Parts: sequence; structure tokens; C-alpha cells
Amino acid sequence: MNFIQAILMGIVQGLSEFLPISSSAHLVFTSNFYKVFKGIEIIQHSNEEIFFDIMLHFGTLIAVLIFFRKEIAEILKALWFGIKNKNFSDKNAKMGLYIILGTILTIVVAYPLEKVAEKLVFSPSIVGILLVITGFVLFYSEYKSKKIAIKKDVDLKSSILIGLAQGIAALPGFSRSGWTIATGLFSGLDRLTAAKYSFLLSIPIILGASMVYPFIKIDLHEALTYNWSAIVVGTIISGLVGYLCIKYFIKFVSKFSLAIFGYYCVIAGIFTTIFFLIFS
Repeated sequence: MNFIQAILMGIVQGLSEFLPISSSAHLVFTSNFYKVFKGIEIIQHSNEEIFFDIMLHFGTLIAVLIFFRKEIAEILKALWFGIKNKNFSDKNAKMGLYIILGTILTIVVAYPLEKVAEKLVFSPSIVGILLVITGFVLFYSEYKSKKIAIKKDVDLKSSILIGLAQGIAALPGFSRSGWTIATGLFSGLDRLTAAKYSFLLSIPIILGASMVYPFIKIDLHEALTYNWSAIVVGTIISGLVGYLCIKYFIKFVSKFSLAIFGYYCVIAGIFTTIFFLIFS
């Protein structure tokens, strides 16, 4: 791990975590492109790289927490009063329950996929194919959303479907934001609500992975040898870029189609699949 790699991956993570183009796929591509050009075998993937990926996600988590701090405070307050008074009729209290439900369903689906997801890190050509599939999911969501009634509030059905979609998106190439926003559109949510719920739903999962994973799978003695300066720089960059990305993507998605990201996913997926089939 060096500063150039850390800066590049910080920028990539910050951009791709919230755009519907799969941050995990782009981290796989960036890391493996770097290895190809440096003559390093793709199969080599150190614990430091795994930990760095987690920290990059932590950087974008901070961006979400800062950007949606008011909404998060309102949800937590309403949820607390709902539990205290055994009354969840408040809109924000319901949102809190739906986020909890969506998170549980995400874990149920994502946990069995963990081993497969880890292996895909070494198979960027397959990740490219999954990215192409994400592109078609985005296309279909735009088509489907024009044929159903639109609602502005998350309900039980949409929270269940979006939670399941987030679980499936544990596989690199299946964009978390892409699949959750697309599923929100499938279930009738308006574009802004689908995007906001997607970002809020990411918080418990990223927080859990950031807090739990390092203590379970990272050797603390080995961690002392990591390039912490590069890790910190990459994490800060991912957070800063992620914050700006949220700010402008929220404005974009409320007015424009996701089709442009669908085209990007298809083109980038085909290119990377061919590239890594040739050079890996």
C-alpha cells in the first residue's frame, strides 16, 4: 500500500459508493489494474488491502452521517419515543423501523454470500459481468417506474424489497446504491425518497462492517506493519469525495434518469471483463 494507490482508491470509493456503479467493483478494478501495470499477480491480496477497503467504506459512512445528520437525529429521536410510548405512528419512527427491518434482511441475504464475494475479489472479469447486469437493472427500473403509481413514503413492502436487494448487492459488481434505488423505483417510490432511503439504509451495514470486521479477521500485531499514513489519507479522501458526491447526486437523481449510469455500467463492465480475461 502506497500513497498513490491510497489516493486513487479513496477517490474511486468516494465517487462510486453513492453513484449506482458499484464501489466494490471499482475498488476491485482499480486494485487489479494497478497490479497488472505493476506486474503483480492478481491473486495476491493482503490483509492490509482488505482492511483498507473497510476503512474506505468507513470514510464514506462518515460522509453519510454528516450529510444526513438532521434526518438521522429526527429518526433516532422518533424511534426512541416510539419505543418508550409503544407508538410508531410517527413518520420518522416508521422510517427507523423500516431501516432496522431492511438491515436484518440485508444480513440474512448477504451473510451466505460472504465467501463468494471474497473470492470474486480475485476474479475481476466476473465482477465486470455482474456490473453489466447492474446496468440492465438500472435500465429496467427506469422503464418500470414509468408504469406504476408513485408514492413518497417508504412502506413495509418497499423496505423488505430494498433490504433484500441490498443483501444481494454484497457481491462486487452488484451496486448497492444501484440495486437499492432501482428496487425503490420498482416498488413505486419517487426518485428522491428511494435515493435517501438507500443512503440511510447503508449506515448500519457499513458501520457494522467497519467496527466488527477488523476485530474478527485482522491480526493486531500484523496491523502495526500497515502503512497507516496512506490508509488515513485514503479514508479522508473517500469521505470528502463521498460527501460532495451525495450532495450533487441527490440533486441529479431527483430530476434525471439513472439510464446514464446504466450505460456506464454496461460499457465499463464489458471493457473490464475483456481486459482481465486477456491480462490476468
